[in-house]
Amino acid sequence: MEAIEDTKLRVTQKLYTVSKKRIKRTVAMIFAGGVAVAAPAFLLAQSDNLGLKLPQQMTVFGKSNPNVHKATAIVNGTIITNTDIEQRFALILASAGGDVSRISEEDRNMARLQILRNLIDETLEIQEAKANDIIITPTELDQIFEHYARNMKKTPEAFSADLQAIGSSAKSVKRQVEADMAWRRLLGRRVEPFVNISNEEVQNIINRMKAAKGKDEYHIAEIFFSANDTNRAEVRAKANKIQDQILQRGNTNERMGLFSAFASQYSEASSAARGGDMGFIQAEQLPDALAAVVKNMPVGSLMGPIETPGGFSIVALLEKQQILGIDPKDAIVALKQIYVNFPPGTSQNVADEKTAKLRDATKELKGCGSVDEIAHKIGADVMSNDQISIRSMPLLLQNMVAKLQVGESTLPFGSIQEGVSVLVVCGRDDPKVAKQPNFQQIHNQLQEDRVNKRAIRYLRDLRRDAIIDYR
Repeated sequence: MEAIEDTKLRVTQKLYTVSKKRIKRTVAMIFAGGVAVAAPAFLLAQSDNLGLKLPQQMTVFGKSNPNVHKATAIVNGTIITNTDIEQRFALILASAGGDVSRISEEDRNMARLQILRNLIDETLEIQEAKANDIIITPTELDQIFEHYARNMKKTPEAFSADLQAIGSSAKSVKRQVEADMAWRRLLGRRVEPFVNISNEEVQNIINRMKAAKGKDEYHIAEIFFSANDTNRAEVRAKANKIQDQILQRGNTNERMGLFSAFASQYSEASSAARGGDMGFIQAEQLPDALAAVVKNMPVGSLMGPIETPGGFSIVALLEKQQILGIDPKDAIVALKQIYVNFPPGTSQNVADEKTAKLRDATKELKGCGSVDEIAHKIGADVMSNDQISIRSMPLLLQNMVAKLQVGESTLPFGSIQEGVSVLVVCGRDDPKVAKQPNFQQIHNQLQEDRVNKRAIRYLRDLRRDAIIDYR
């Protein structure tokens, strides 16, 4: 019972963050060029072959009224309109800077189709929750919306106005939040209490970890596409296109964010619910084809599509460590940050010049004692943190900082929107003993894995039984 109550508590704590994660995944779906998935091809037949008298050149009399909100789908009686899709698409487009020219018409249509699928799933989740007397009140939705606004240093009214300005709405955001909260509460009632993890299962994992101490293990994420003999070539082409879209991203963080979004939407593995994250795993636990690739991958890279008996996988290696070994990313460091801000309207050329000055100035660093002087020379700001865990930092910075000794600095990083920085290590406390998960952490992870697998089956059953009328 204590394990179940602990899991319920963790789910309750997640309710105010899980919606934000899903929105981030949705926002991440706008990528350089969009998702390239083959669309149906329509054959244009000659009029003579159709038995109809159809003109080759024509004028369409009348036009559609953009102010009429037509139903795109009706899900068990609940209407999803084109306006719902366009408002959600506007959120995605805004995350790309609103530059619609970066996205082909085909990819925009594919993105809208995926949004429709998401809206159908959200509708089914809300309906099933209501059928089980789980209702997210308007007050709860207003509270979370206000939380989002505060994070952006805005009032709810100003945030709502910003959403309207980009073609979206507060209603669209709240609908997504409602679906997430309702689904999580439903799982807490209908699924989690019936998932039992025995003490013996947990202890077996602990024993296996001890026996494997010192062996390499790999933190892997996967996008899996099932294939058979009849569709293997088609699936391989789809996987290749998706990998190409990810690789077009400029840096590791952007690639991994997009990888997670693709995994959530398209992967057919149970890890899709976690953005493809499989956690730490030994190579021996993988299919031979994957194991051979993963062992030779650099951290932060991705490879694929890799053919396996069941289909194709794109894999990303997030971390590598030794089982029950000391991980440098568990170190606590003292950092100084040299930060160069770019005022609104700064051109790319000016930003490049300032970045070059920062890079050249970094070469003159002689430990943390010279940081303030060098920052003053180039007009940069200095910030510091005397106790920060490397593991709490973004993945790209984790890999950079973990390799640094006291007095060494990173390469410049950042963007024209958020400024460019250099981090200097002023102190470092490496872990003295290996960090290993405790009994409760392993228990919770097993519980979460099984809940996620049952949740996928639950939603699949709701889709199968739903009455969906596409318009």
